[in-house]
Amino acid sequence: MSSEVAVDHRQQAYDLLKADADKIARLIKVQMDNLTMPQCPLYEEVLDTQMFGLSREIDFAVRLGLIREEDGKALLENLEQEMNALHEASQKS
Repeated sequence: MSSEVAVDHRQQAYDLLKADADKIARLIKVQMDNLTMPQCPLYEEVLDTQMFGLSREIDFAVRLGLIREEDGKALLENLEQEMNALHEASQKS
């Protein structure tokens, strides 16, 4: 495999993981925009499941050497911060 192809695969892997992270971020935003509704345990379970799935995808990509561990951790940390903001906002409503 040429170096150029390897870089392309790494970028594709990161782009796919970023797209999944963005999808979860949109779910979080929808929930934050609708905090006038009672907190929904099912919605939180979906978010938790999505986060777990993304963490497994990231672990797999790291083990394959497709993304750096730091980049994967950064994706998860950003989402965790958004989930924490959602949780704090739901406690205030």
